[in-house]
Amino acid sequence: MESVFTILVLLTTVGLSGFVTRVIALKLPLPLIQILLGCVLAWPGFSLHVTFDPEFFMMLFIPPLLFADAWRIPKREFFRQRGAILALALGLALVTVPVIGYSVHALIPAIPLSVAFALAAVLAPTDAVALSGIAGKGAIPSNLRHILEGEALMNDASGLVALRFAIAAAMTGVFSLRHAFLSFVMIAVGGLAIGAAIGWLSIVLSSWFKKRASDEDPAAGVIMMLLLPFAAYLSAERAGCSGILAAVAAGMMMNYQSLRADMSIVTRLRIRGTWGMIEFVFNGMTFILLGLQLPHIIGSALIAAEAQGYTHMVVLIGYVLLVLMMLHLLRFGWMWGLRWLARRRRQRNATDLAVSGWRPLIIMTLGGVRGAVTLAGALSLPILLPDGMPFPGREMAIFIASGTILCSLLVAIVGLPMVLHGVSGKEDGLAAEERYARIEAAQAAIRALAETHDQIKVGLDESATVRVADCFARVMDLYRRHLEVLGADQTADEMARLDDQVDIKLRTRGLQAQRAELLRLRRRQKINDETLNKLLAEIDLAEAALFTRSRTV
Repeated sequence: MESVFTILVLLTTVGLSGFVTRVIALKLPLPLIQILLGCVLAWPGFSLHVTFDPEFFMMLFIPPLLFADAWRIPKREFFRQRGAILALALGLALVTVPVIGYSVHALIPAIPLSVAFALAAVLAPTDAVALSGIAGKGAIPSNLRHILEGEALMNDASGLVALRFAIAAAMTGVFSLRHAFLSFVMIAVGGLAIGAAIGWLSIVLSSWFKKRASDEDPAAGVIMMLLLPFAAYLSAERAGCSGILAAVAAGMMMNYQSLRADMSIVTRLRIRGTWGMIEFVFNGMTFILLGLQLPHIIGSALIAAEAQGYTHMVVLIGYVLLVLMMLHLLRFGWMWGLRWLARRRRQRNATDLAVSGWRPLIIMTLGGVRGAVTLAGALSLPILLPDGMPFPGREMAIFIASGTILCSLLVAIVGLPMVLHGVSGKEDGLAAEERYARIEAAQAAIRALAETHDQIKVGLDESATVRVADCFARVMDLYRRHLEVLGADQTADEMARLDDQVDIKLRTRGLQAQRAELLRLRRRQKINDETLNKLLAEIDLAEAALFTRSRTV
């Protein structure tokens, strides 16, 4: 019963966090508000205690979030930017481990080298979820945003695999670079292959069942899709491969299913709405759980500081700031080197990090915020060694990791808006591409309407032909006005926009009146709930289409 109560409290807090961001005068990013609410829930008076199980957290929260991110990320830009993404997700992540590991060991001799390497491994992954919550949608230029999102998708695996070897070295005292490299390749390739295979199998089975299904209810298919990231993750982990990369590969594979023309609109809407809710809830739970753990972590550090004097706590904070500074300097230097190589080899199109100026480098540096995966990795450090002795430097490593998460978020909250001031996240190339797509789609609709009109009027009498022609003219006029809005003539463009705005307003007002009347009929028991829900669904879909159309006018 206590577990149910805890889950309900956490879900309620996630919902409240969305309202808090809208009502408070100081506009703070949603992840920071959720962390603060988690810290409030950890107050002793609330009697809310959540034991953070890193293995359970990695299995429950990370696969669906990475699956959704991999599904949503533009595949064309991902493969176009693969050089920069791999250089950051694989190259920078693996360079971070020895550089930060040796630096931490030299800075804090009390932390053994293997434990320092483990700390560096958990600090390597970045968090795109926290970044989007800080910067907001459309704030970061799309070329840089795609690189940051792709890096966050891939570097979780590289950092956590490096953590696995660092922990093994700390527990056994044995480390083989050759064995670690070969194991890393096998784990990564195996995870990608398993995830892609499960995603492909899901597409095949979904298509097979759709052909034999007798109804259009998408509920069963949506549930199976919700289980897909967990199936990919657990299958890969059972095989000794990377479950994280398996979830990413499955998400990318499922993108091909969303491109199928035979997927019904009901299924698309159901999937979009379901995944949107899951992402919001799981992201919120992740940051609230992070906030719940911070008071305990800070309290443990304070107890240790009290035993050694107040200055020891100041030294701990100094360690956190130094580690964060080293991470930012290493990241900045790595990206500066990538840009230098791109210019040197005249591969400007290979990576958008080759753009001139310092602002893109600073954006990419501050954009490397750390999040929940870092905390989960730090808390997964063993408590005891095989001989029963305490794992050396564990509390210190957890405190530094937690402090780095908070400080990286705060630095990004303050720094990114300043750097992004005057920068648009939208690009002219993408706007032109969208305009071109809208024109081509409208012209294709006009051609299809003309063909359909000719087919429908075959065999009809004169009266029916006139009615068909009238309907054809009304529908055709909608697409023609749409093309006028997208045209180049300024005067015609303004008039067409005005016509479109009036049309949308009138149609929306009519739909609202229909909805109000249906609700009135239901209250007076003139229609039942089944009739009401069916007609409301039609009105909601039509109004959603008008809302989407109004955003382009």
